[in-house]
Amino acid sequence: MSVQTARPGDPSGLLRPGFAEPTLDAQRCFRILLDAMAHPGRIAELPVAIEPPPGLMAASAALCLTLLDAETPFWLDPAAAGAEAAAWLRFHCGCPLAADSRQAAFALVAGTAPDLTRFAEGDDLAPEASATLIWQVERLEESGPLVLTGPGIERKRALGLAPLAEGFLEAWAANGALFPCGLDLVLVCGGRLAALPRTTRIARRETDGED
Repeated sequence: MSVQTARPGDPSGLLRPGFAEPTLDAQRCFRILLDAMAHPGRIAELPVAIEPPPGLMAASAALCLTLLDAETPFWLDPAAAGAEAAAWLRFHCGCPLAADSRQAAFALVAGTAPDLTRFAEGDDLAPEASATLIWQVERLEESGPLVLTGPGIERKRALGLAPLAEGFLEAWAANGALFPCGLDLVLVCGGRLAALPRTTRIARRETDGED
């Protein structure tokens, strides 16, 4: 959608536009996301211009436009975004907004670390029924104190993100132990993203001199 449209219930009285070229932009974003999932921790820029509603970063908004539809329940962290973002999602994506986070196929979270236990991790019969979390962070860098290993990483990969709560690495390890069940994360900062599939292991760098 390329024009702004007034919508009932939109606190600003004006709904912000979505993709300028919905099909092409969604295809571009989906390819970038697939590549990010195949190369955990590698940071990519989404090449689309978008003005997100308050509470959503540009990459978060682009991912929502790419992934969500009427068949994908979405949970929106009330601490991250409010009524204007909810109205924008309903209008552009047509997605049902889940009141219960465990019913969501996708979720947007913000803050120091999401509570992974609040979301569906799938089960042995349907591990694909687990949720994917879009986690908005204030800093995202391909260097820092975190070391990633696992499928899609040749040896190891450094990652820096902030804020990061104590206890997240332990919670992420517990999530990985659920494989083939478990959550996937997509880190978002501005217009950039990096993926952390459930198979990715995260540790802290032991010394400053570690490669």
